[in-house]
Amino acid sequence: MGAPSTLHPVFHGSFDWHSCVHGHWLLARILRRHRHLPECAAISRHFDRAFAPEKVAGEIAYLQRPASAGFERPYGWAWLLKLAAELRAAEGEADRHWATALQPLATMIAARFLGFLPKADYPVRAGAHANTAFALALAWDYASRASDAALAELIEHKAGAWYGADRDCQAWEPCGDEFLSPALMEAELMRRILAPDAFRAWFSGFLPRAAAGQPETLFTPARVSDRSDGKIAHLDGLNLSRAWCWRGIAAALDEGTTLRARADRAVRDHLAASLPHLADAYAGEHWLASFALLALEPIPET
Repeated sequence: MGAPSTLHPVFHGSFDWHSCVHGHWLLARILRRHRHLPECAAISRHFDRAFAPEKVAGEIAYLQRPASAGFERPYGWAWLLKLAAELRAAEGEADRHWATALQPLATMIAARFLGFLPKADYPVRAGAHANTAFALALAWDYASRASDAALAELIEHKAGAWYGADRDCQAWEPCGDEFLSPALMEAELMRRILAPDAFRAWFSGFLPRAAAGQPETLFTPARVSDRSDGKIAHLDGLNLSRAWCWRGIAAALDEGTTLRARADRAVRDHLAASLPHLADAYAGEHWLASFALLALEPIPET
């Protein structure tokens, strides 16, 4: 086996690989959007050490093992591409070498999506790591940023095939350990791939009673009874990811409507339920900040 830092020279030190990946995304996003913060100098120094070509090569070597073909599929794959997209967005030449160093790993993961999606006949609608709408949404962000036309075309095709005909979603959620809303994550994916008018038409059929606050569960934050329990703590992530999805959906809806007002209120309610608890226990502390940043950003952005 070997030590985590040997097996994963870049992404080690957190509870799991994917949490370390999106922890790096969090740092990269902060570095790009909040450059005035004093922590940014330390982030840059860490990235200089972490995103070294030889370390990225070590990550690739782990994934090339026959036993690693399905490693972190699709959740970790999606976050790796989201990180790569964020590094590509860096404005200064001094920062772009991190994206260059990570690109061989991003190319490998993009190729895995290209190999996997054509044989994935059915979506995964559960609200945890296997959720396919979440994976496609983040992979779409990368494909858009990297101008990866093949990946973008395949994502658009699969999203349409899996979700395009969905109507009158019952939204039987939350489950006891999910951190993604199967319903809202699907809608947030469709918001990305459809033109605004087409999305509004699709959404009106998908959640036809949303203006009346139905299904009520989508507008009601989940209760988190024990934040030291790793599974129950997922529900704080559900509240934050719902806030993120509702914010994106609201931005695509007509202003001044009851539906837009309900969506905006759902953002506020879900943030209020979980934002104060990011560091209550390590079960949530090692990953919730990434979802909080997604939820807090005022404009949906890749």
